Amino acid sequence: MNFDDVVKLDQTYLFQNYGKEKICFDHGVGEFLYDLDGNLYLDLVAGIAVCALGHGHPNIAQALCDQSKRLSHVSNLYYIKEQALLGETIASVMPDGLSTSLFVNSGAEANEAALKLAFKQTGRNKALAAKNSFHGRTAGALSATGQTKYHEGFEPLLTKAFDFFDYGSTEQLKEMFSNDTALLILESVQGEGGIIPSDPQFMKLARDLCDDFGALMIMDEVQTGFGRTGKMFGFEHFGVVPDMVTLAKGMGGGFPIGAVVTSKEISKTFSPGSHGTTFGGNPLGCAVANAVISTIVKEKLVDRSRKLGDEWMARLSSVMKGSEIVTDVRGKGLMIGIDMGNAAKQFYRFAFANKVLVNVCGGSVVRLVPSLVIEEQSTGIFDRVFQKFLLD
Repeated sequence: MNFDDVVKLDQTYLFQNYGKEKICFDHGVGEFLYDLDGNLYLDLVAGIAVCALGHGHPNIAQALCDQSKRLSHVSNLYYIKEQALLGETIASVMPDGLSTSLFVNSGAEANEAALKLAFKQTGRNKALAAKNSFHGRTAGALSATGQTKYHEGFEPLLTKAFDFFDYGSTEQLKEMFSNDTALLILESVQGEGGIIPSDPQFMKLARDLCDDFGALMIMDEVQTGFGRTGKMFGFEHFGVVPDMVTLAKGMGGGFPIGAVVTSKEISKTFSPGSHGTTFGGNPLGCAVANAVISTIVKEKLVDRSRKLGDEWMARLSSVMKGSEIVTDVRGKGLMIGIDMGNAAKQFYRFAFANKVLVNVCGGSVVRLVPSLVIEEQSTGIFDRVFQKFLLD
C-alpha cells in the first residue's frame, strides 16, 4: 500500500479532526522513524512524549507478546495479577503515601477520574486550574483546561466549577482559594501551553494553600512523568508531594494506559460502582507499563534525561545568544522548549523538510520531547538543522 492509498482510505472512512502532515510512517527503531518509502526521520516528538523507550524497544515487544499469549483481557470484576504487580511498581517510585492506583486508558481519563474523586471526597463545588493549561478533552478534563479555544462548541458539556489563575501567580492563587475549593490541578511544566516550568515558591504556596483550606492538590504528570523532566515525576523538582498524581503517555511507552495515584485513604472515596472503565488496567497494558517503568529504573534513564537535557539546553542557549529569532530556551530534562516567536512554524516546516520531526506548542515554542533513550549524537543532528535555519 502506498501513501496515496492510505490517504484515500483515511479521508473516506475516518473523522477528519486532526491536521495531518503528508506522511505515513511504516516502522521505527530507537529515535528514528521510516516512512512508507523508506526515508529516515529523526523523531523528537515521540508521539508527544509517549515513546519513552523509543520505537521497537525489545522489552516492550517481549512484554506485549508474552502477555498476549496468556491473557489479553478479563473484567475488572475479577482480581487481575498484572494490575496488582503494576500497582506495586508504581508505588515503589512514588513518594511515601502515594501508594494506591486506579488504572484507565489515557491522560484525559486519568484527570477525569481524579477530578471526580476530589469533588466526591471533599463534597465541595469549586475548583482551581491555571490559564494556558491542558488536561484533556473529556468533559471534566476539558473544563479544567485553561484555553477557551478548546471549549468552543462544547460549552453545554462543561462545568462552571473552575476558576482560572495566571500560572505562577502567587497573588492570584491566594485570592482565589476559599472554603468551597475542592481541588487545585496543576502541571509541573505546562506542556501544550509552551513548555513553561513552575517554580518552588509557587508550588510550595499551592501545597500550603491546599492544606490550609482542606483542598486536594492534583499534579497532572501525564506529559512530565516517568523521567521526562530529569526526575521520576515533575513535582519532585519543587519539594512538594501532591494528594493525587495523574499519569499516562510515557507510562505505556506507546500502549494506551493511564493511572490516578493517591493515598489509600483518599482511594476509599470510590466505592464499588462509583467509577470504572471496561478496559482500564487490562492485562496487556499493565504488562507493558510494568516493563516500561522497570526499564526506566534499571537503565537509570531518569538521570540520563537530566544530564542529556541539561547539556542540550546549554548548547541551545549558547546558540540563542547570537540569534535575534530565538528569545528563550527553557524546560527540564528532555522536555525542551525553544521560543522562536513567529518563526516557530517556519522552523517546524524547515525541520520537516530536513527529516527532523518537532512540533509547535503555545503558538511560538518549538517542543522537543524525544525518547529517553535518544543517543547524544542524534541531538547533534537537530543542532545542525537548527543552526542552518538560523543562518539562512
